[in-house]
Amino acid sequence: MLERIFPPGAIEPRGPYTPAIKAGGFIFVSGQGAIDPVTNDWIDGDIQAETLRTLENIDIILQGAGASRTDIVRCGVFLKDGNDFAAMNEAYSKFFGDHKPARTTVEVKFASPRMRVEIDCVAYKP
Repeated sequence: MLERIFPPGAIEPRGPYTPAIKAGGFIFVSGQGAIDPVTNDWIDGDIQAETLRTLENIDIILQGAGASRTDIVRCGVFLKDGNDFAAMNEAYSKFFGDHKPARTTVEVKFASPRMRVEIDCVAYKP
């Protein structure tokens, strides 16, 4: 059985997708960006601030699904500029602390000119 998750306090999807879907014990979180959930607008900041906001948006979605960041088993990180890797990685490391999910990081071209980082994830909460 699939459960579509639209948690309160999460950013509004900007396209035809669901913020997260629960399937069995897995929670699949759609790619998130550096959007302020209060204003629903892009934040202004460096790549570290954008990475942190993006991960905080994932946190909001996971909480709405009854999970937390420590339940994340895999992240996909998409960067507009590969030169931002070290700074993104520093913010990412601080956010996760000792919990280190599997991860893939790639450089991509985004359709949105304001987007510099997008992160999706899979969590497991049986």
